Amino acid sequence: MQNFSLPEDINEVVERIKGPAQDFAGKTILLTGGRGFLGRYFMEVFDKLNKDILEKPAQLIVLDNLITAGEEGAQIPDHDHIEFVQHDVIKPFDYDGKLDYVIHAAGIASPFYYRAYPMETLEVAITGTRNMLELAEKSDARFSFFSSSEIYGDPDAKHVPMQESYRGNVSCQGPRACYDESKRVGETLCYIFHTQNGTKTNTIRPFNVFGPGMQETDYRVLPNFASRIKSGEPLHIYGDGTQTRTFCYITDALVGFFLVILKGVPGEAYNIGNPKPEVSMIDLAEALKNVSKSEIKYDLIEYPDSYPADEPMRRSPDIRKAHLQLGFEPVVEFEDGLARFLTWSDNVYLGEQ
Repeated sequence: MQNFSLPEDINEVVERIKGPAQDFAGKTILLTGGRGFLGRYFMEVFDKLNKDILEKPAQLIVLDNLITAGEEGAQIPDHDHIEFVQHDVIKPFDYDGKLDYVIHAAGIASPFYYRAYPMETLEVAITGTRNMLELAEKSDARFSFFSSSEIYGDPDAKHVPMQESYRGNVSCQGPRACYDESKRVGETLCYIFHTQNGTKTNTIRPFNVFGPGMQETDYRVLPNFASRIKSGEPLHIYGDGTQTRTFCYITDALVGFFLVILKGVPGEAYNIGNPKPEVSMIDLAEALKNVSKSEIKYDLIEYPDSYPADEPMRRSPDIRKAHLQLGFEPVVEFEDGLARFLTWSDNVYLGEQ
């Protein structure tokens, strides 16, 4: 099994969260989507916490239907105190024991995949979220729902960077709607369970998280670019290349996620990402050229049929709420994160995109 992560990244996350993470000691956590990009990191961090930090190990139950896990993701590591169950969360999950935390990270996040699986995308964020909320309510467990920055849609420029209070500029129709709207309904379910049933819910809105472990066939921009760098082919930039994003390296994102899971104010949503720098896709290609110290060319092309064309023109988070309430602060510089990712992808990717 290839190393999907850099060991130093796992060590960094554990070091940064070791204080609040003590609350996991002796607790039982249910994680959905455990063999996806984020879920695999959660498994490795919990394993490291159990080995080096927690006085009494946490018990982690991991669910995944393996629909988008890929060949590597389907190879389940053998960790003490971590149990994997192949299960689709759109079906209820029976668990008779006490749960302390439910982390609902299952979902189809790649535009390529949610275009291919629109009904499954809807079901996991709606039916799956309700099933997991009912499980959390039964145990009086803290519940964390992984939503998305896509719930803001294509924001008006005056609302960039986006605060959690921004209601968004969205459409319930179009090729991206199955993802955007499913996450919005998932958040509504969290609101209902919190306000009517008293369930301790939090919503996490990640913004363009990247790092080692992203599948080469993920079809998101950085795996696409890294694969073509490996093959020596020009990068393909969709549209005119002026669409902008901010990118958050995986270690910063994980620290933010854990802070929400452990310390989030019940009922609240939190943006987790890095607000700077906001770069266009052309800027991103130039940054990769500088980091890799190689000659990289790029072409502007039309959106392929397999990729939804109506993407937001800008996306950047306002993270003041997470900073003030939870102490979240990204520390990995953009170029440093790119360098770590490229070092990993150069050893793992085949250059076949």
